[in-house]
Amino acid sequence: MQAIEYCICQCPWCGVELELTVDCSAGGQEYVEDCQICCSPMLVRVQIGPDDDPNMLVSVEPENA
Repeated sequence: MQAIEYCICQCPWCGVELELTVDCSAGGQEYVEDCQICCSPMLVRVQIGPDDDPNMLVSVEPENA
């Protein structure tokens, strides 16, 4: 897995598909990012497998909904 990965997700507010840039070197993380289209806040959760498991799971949900 590279330090920077890209993933496609869907905005939980407006439904538009977005490409998120994820910094995998930071490990598992949770942060708020605004939708690039509707500007609504999305809670982004990133789970990264151990070193021998290159899988990354990204989930997006509305913040404070």
